[in-house]
Amino acid sequence: MKIVVTVKQVPDPNSNLTLEADNTISREKEVVLDPGDECGVEEGLQLKEAHGGEVILVSMGPERAKDAIRKGLSMGADRGVLITDAGLAGADALLTAKALAAAIKQEQPDLVICATESYDGSTGMVPPMLAELLGMPQLTFAKKVEIDGSKVKVHRQTADGYQVVEASTPALITVTAAIAEPRYASLKGIMAARSKEIKLVSIADLGVEKGEPAETIEGMAEAEVRKAGEVIEDDGTAVEKIVQVLAAAKVL
Repeated sequence: MKIVVTVKQVPDPNSNLTLEADNTISREKEVVLDPGDECGVEEGLQLKEAHGGEVILVSMGPERAKDAIRKGLSMGADRGVLITDAGLAGADALLTAKALAAAIKQEQPDLVICATESYDGSTGMVPPMLAELLGMPQLTFAKKVEIDGSKVKVHRQTADGYQVVEASTPALITVTAAIAEPRYASLKGIMAARSKEIKLVSIADLGVEKGEPAETIEGMAEAEVRKAGEVIEDDGTAVEKIVQVLAAAKVL
């Protein structure tokens, strides 16, 4: 079974996020493998251990994003692919999905595993776009995954409990933090990761055009501090007082 796990290098969740002049998140500080992606890697490894095959990590970012891939390789993944290209700087969700889809198509996987959303962007838009571009069914918010031949069954987390959904492979699933506790990389795993392949590819290699972001952030501002509310006790004139407050707020 060939399993692709998408991974991303993000600012360390334990550090304070700062913005660049163009309103994008600064990535010059401490960066790590996205914690959500660690859960995806762990699930991929457990499926490999149960059914055989290989786990390939696919990422997009600057060349130093190899460190995030290397973390997944130290956990036990087999190899990595890093899409790195100056033309992808500031890429939006759609361009990101197009680049990832092009790289994943070259692997022809049976299963693609993504985190539900990334720590830094938190849009949750890339996985569904990716599934559409790959022409794969998508099973989202998985907290448990079962493989039976060419079928993948997912226990899908919902607000009221969970649903059990099934699809034929190849398929794409998104996983929640409840899927699995990521393993710690052993010293042997860390040493082995140094010699595992990380293939670097450009958008030209993938046949992807740069394009312009569909959305850009024009400005940022701190949220206003909320003022304390006024408590109005009903002494027989409460209605009049409320009307006065609403009128002053110009909502009447």
